[in-house]
Amino acid sequence: MKVDITEVQRACQYLAGVCDGALSEDGHGFNKYDARFGHSLAIQKNWSLKQAIAAQKMMIKYQNQLKIAGFDTDLILKSEIVVPQIVNKPATVTKNTAMLVKGQIEIWFKFDYKTLEMIKSLPGRKFTEDTRGKFWTAPLAQDTVEKLDQAGFELCPELIRFLDTAQKQLPVEELEEIEVDGLKRELFPFQKQGVAFIEQRNGRALVGDEMGLGKTIQTLAWLQLHPEKKPVVVVCPAHLKLNWAQEAKMTLSGDRTIQVISGTDTTQKLYGDIMVINYDILHNKYEEGPKNLVTGKKPIKEIPYSGWIDFILDRNPEVLIVDEAHFIKNSKAFRSKAVTKLGRKCKHVIALTGTPLVNRPIEGYNIVQMIDRTVFPSFWDYAQKYCGAHHTRFGWDLSGASNKEELHQKLKTVMIRRKKADVLKELPDKVFSHVPMELSNREVYQEAEEDFIAFLKDTEGAAAAEKARNAEHLVRIEGLKQLAMQGKMNHVMQWIENFLEESGRKLVVFAVHKVTINALMKKFQKCAVKIDGSTPAPKRHEAVQAFQNNPDVKLFIGNIQAAGTGLTLTAASAIAFVELPWTPGELSQAEDRCHRIGQKNAVNIYYLLAEETIEEQIAALLDEKKKVLNAVIDGGAVEHVQLLTRLLSSFA
Repeated sequence: MKVDITEVQRACQYLAGVCDGALSEDGHGFNKYDARFGHSLAIQKNWSLKQAIAAQKMMIKYQNQLKIAGFDTDLILKSEIVVPQIVNKPATVTKNTAMLVKGQIEIWFKFDYKTLEMIKSLPGRKFTEDTRGKFWTAPLAQDTVEKLDQAGFELCPELIRFLDTAQKQLPVEELEEIEVDGLKRELFPFQKQGVAFIEQRNGRALVGDEMGLGKTIQTLAWLQLHPEKKPVVVVCPAHLKLNWAQEAKMTLSGDRTIQVISGTDTTQKLYGDIMVINYDILHNKYEEGPKNLVTGKKPIKEIPYSGWIDFILDRNPEVLIVDEAHFIKNSKAFRSKAVTKLGRKCKHVIALTGTPLVNRPIEGYNIVQMIDRTVFPSFWDYAQKYCGAHHTRFGWDLSGASNKEELHQKLKTVMIRRKKADVLKELPDKVFSHVPMELSNREVYQEAEEDFIAFLKDTEGAAAAEKARNAEHLVRIEGLKQLAMQGKMNHVMQWIENFLEESGRKLVVFAVHKVTINALMKKFQKCAVKIDGSTPAPKRHEAVQAFQNNPDVKLFIGNIQAAGTGLTLTAASAIAFVELPWTPGELSQAEDRCHRIGQKNAVNIYYLLAEETIEEQIAALLDEKKKVLNAVIDGGAVEHVQLLTRLLSSFA
């Protein structure tokens, strides 16, 4: 009997498909001795006769598995293997050439061992043959093209242009700053260089600046340079969606529409020139199916919930912006697969993260691949070269780090990264940011606000101002403030968690109510200290010393009145206000806990305010005629009456 080589390949691919690659003998797929060889064969498109015979001999021990799966083992494992003959006579290679064909480099050469060894050193190279003859292929990469060029290969025009473009890329420090016409906000010089880097990379770049240096505004400035590039999709964590929408409105000029996509109702119409969506609702939902009797595994199947990914793809987006891009570090996560799928369809991909490598080099592979596949064309080559890949009894361990300097240089071709210390002289002493937060209890808050407005109307309008000191007014306003705080609490916690993870720096958080402080302390108790009105003096000192000197204490949580004066918290250069006081003087005092003698960094100050609530109204009054809250100077007790009076009249 004779069997076609493709039948032997199919059997090998089946065994590889039910084997998880772990070096364990579980009765499914290849055992630990055959796993590596079997998997390497399964991913090859073309086999030699010698490889097919070796595979046939190896698979005899798996004939029971193959029988259960429906394979004719007598035919596949005991027959003479037939390799289809090439009908056309292969072309004679007269000179060494390299051509770009469908994104792959085809390498043709007159045989000699030195050239062969060079080709075998190329990442991702494969030997193949077709009706034209035998040749090698390799993924497109700058290193690969340079090696071929140095070896005297004749490059096709596409490869010459590719190499010329790659070699002409200037380092960040040599880039000229780009002035962006029509931008509503002023850029710092280093931010203009960031825009120039994205432009040099033709809108395919990783912006890896430290948190607080304006990754968002640099990306938006590049969009302002190219108003014709739309639709734009911004994928970010849920707590940052409103911030992106607000930043776009405050930064971009023109008539671009901005749409924030929320919820799972995919019957909503997608209309935005800029669509902002969070990771959680982008991908479809899946669950495990019933156990497979042959493999013993539970297959993943889609359930009746459709994410937004396919609907967004239907709009043919041109630009993809991935904020907090380290969220896609896990290749197996559904959100990573969805974002990667989206990235493959977009002409421009800009990733933003202050921590492209959270713990280890393997986590950066997905991000760079999405931006530019030519940097690291082979996953296995990347894992071996930069992740210290080594074998253990549990399989391959890719959690290490190796050749770190070379990896850094490679990343610099697609990534711009500045630390705050690098650009400190360009920054003001204080940098302010308003971070809008979504409410999870919008209906409850709305009802309470309407009740408050009705109450004010019953007090006969202007008469309410005379009763501004009345406790009932304050009670009702405090009720609205606490409802707003409750509704944004989850997003506040996510924001703090993200800050600590991305920046790696310490953070001071100020609040007003004890219930807020206690909730935050419960969430971050492993890395936080607190001071409120109930903290005795000795404990206050211990908390401050721990925050200032203990590297494991990353978070200080304080009551604005109790911790807003007299303390030195210069271990942090970032402050977040999650609740607002009544007087601007208290804000300035609290800000200066970090902005004191001994602070060597500019201080970033964030106001985490619930969108369209009393918090924004109070902030607007504190910040009257100015864009930042800190511009209001210190005041006295009279401010309390004036602020409350103005607030009441704004509801009337």
